[in-house]
Parts: sequence; structure tokens; C-alpha cells
Amino acid sequence: MFNRCLSYDDVLLKPQYSEIVSRSEINLSMDLGKGVKLRLPLLASPMDTISEAAMGVALHRAGGSAIIHRYNTIEDQCHQLKVVSALSQEDSYLELMVGAAVGVSGDYLERAQALRTQFVKFICIDVAHGHHALMKKALYSLRKILGEGVHIMAGNVATLEAINDLADWGADSVRCNIGGGSICSTRVQTGHGIPGLQTILDCARTDRDVKIIADGGIRTSGDIVKALAAGADAVMCGSLFAGTIETPGSVFEEIDGSKWKPYRGMASKEAQVDWHGRYSSSEGVSTRVPFRGPVIEILEDLERGIRSGLSYSGARTPIELQAKADFITQTSSGLSESGTHITSRKW
Repeated sequence: MFNRCLSYDDVLLKPQYSEIVSRSEINLSMDLGKGVKLRLPLLASPMDTISEAAMGVALHRAGGSAIIHRYNTIEDQCHQLKVVSALSQEDSYLELMVGAAVGVSGDYLERAQALRTQFVKFICIDVAHGHHALMKKALYSLRKILGEGVHIMAGNVATLEAINDLADWGADSVRCNIGGGSICSTRVQTGHGIPGLQTILDCARTDRDVKIIADGGIRTSGDIVKALAAGADAVMCGSLFAGTIETPGSVFEEIDGSKWKPYRGMASKEAQVDWHGRYSSSEGVSTRVPFRGPVIEILEDLERGIRSGLSYSGARTPIELQAKADFITQTSSGLSESGTHITSRKW
């Protein structure tokens, strides 16, 4: 039996009566629990070409949060947290919101304990297939050594059963989506996955006290609005922030003057060889993206789009958006009509 599942491009939100006079009336803040409070519900993905100290500072100042990646030594990861803390001293009126990633094997317990000494705000258990016995063991072990007061994010998962299990095992928030990222080939390589929007719709049916992080397949501010409307509490992005000044890696210039920065999936062959000296299943790609300048400009554009999106539903908060959201499906012709199409017009 086949079930019909929806991607972000398959739906639109129906415009509704609104009394919002100014988009400044909209409050995008979300409380993920145990002290993790975001003024902008955006998270930077724990990838080695996305999240290190510079991204941590930028997301903190914008009201979101970055998750410092784990593809380094414990000392290197702790150093990144120290740098974030040092650069954010002038923002002493804002509580520092930065997370850090660990795995489910090897040094993950030692790593988590070391990160706690650097005042990390939350720990993210970062694996491709989170509905797994190793995740269960890691959540039980981390909860035991970190205590109940520390926010633990886990993932990735794609089903209601999985988010329920991770919540029962100790997760406070769960990254939901498998295989939808711009540099992820899991669905092609393994034949497994669920379209991104459907994952959020399904996981939002949970009766557990757990927050939902939409992670993967987000390409525009409109997709972010759809994810929040479907039940996500925050959205995690990688490619949307790729190529900016704040991402790790040097800018390189081609002969024609074009500028680029590296961007790769952590399940790509190149990333696995760099960090493990070998690779198993290659479920991502390594590429380059155009250099895009400071990430704050992208964040500001995204925030404007999200605020506009809420106003079209007459919602002042993401929670109100979830209560009022009215989704409709669109045909392929509707999708084509939705985008700008003057450049393809034959005059």
C-alpha cells in the first residue's frame, strides 16, 4: 500500500484575513525548553563547511543559534566555543545561544563533558539515522552524565514512531527529515526517506513533550514558513548559509573573476575520508558554491520573508500560525505559476 506524501513545493498556505498593520508586530521567538530560547527560529547545521565560531557569533547576534560541528578534536571544538564566547562579550545583554554536536560512539561522552565546561547551551547528537539502538544508548548515557537540566537535541528521524522513541529516550528536541538536504543523496543511495514537509506533518502528531526541528529541504523563506505552519518549532539550514564569510574555508577565485567557497555533505566520500581516513556508504556530495558575502544579509532577508509569511495568515507568532494554517495542494502548473517566470518568457 502506498501513501501520498507531500514536499514543500506540493503545497501553499491559503491567504487569510489579517489585522497585522506592521510586520514589527510579529514575534518570531520560540522557546525550545531548558533555557534554549531563540528570537529567530533558525539554526545553522553542524557541518564542517557551515558552523564554527564565526557562524556561532553571527547566528547568536541575529537571534538564532549555530551548532559547532564535531568533525574535529575535542580540543578544537572547545576552542571554537571559547572564540564564540570571547567575540560575544560585547553582547553581554544577550544570553549566548550556541550548541555543539557529538556522535553516538567513540569519544562522545568525553566530548559532551568537555563542551559543558565551555558553557555550551545545548548538545546535539548528530547522526544520519537517529532511530537506532546506538542513539538510544547515547541518549540514556548523556542524560545520565549531563543531568535533566541540559537540553539535548537528537536526530535525524522521519517518522512519528521515531520522534516518540527519541523523546522517550531523553531527547528535548528532534531534527526531523532524512535525505532532503541539498548535498544529501541518502534517498538516492538507499531508497529510504520521506518528503520533508510530510515528515514535519507526521512528527507534529506526537503527544510527547518534544520540540520539532525541520532539517533538510529548506530552500526559501517560504519553505521556512511552511515548516513552521506544519508544526516545526525551529528550522535548521545548511545550504542557505553556505558560501558566506562566516563559513569555514577560504574563498577561491577562478580565472573569470568568480569567487567560490567549499560546501559538502558530512556523509560525502570526501568528508568521510578527511575525518575517518576511509568511507563506507557515500550519501552526500562535495561541491562549491558562489561566495555570498556576510551571512547577516541572508538572515535579514529570511526574517523579512518569514514575517511576511505569518502576516499573510494573520498570525503574530509561529504558534498562532500553526493554529490558523490552511494548506492547499498545488499542481505542477501551479508550482510553475508560483515562481517568477518573466525570464523564461518568449517575447
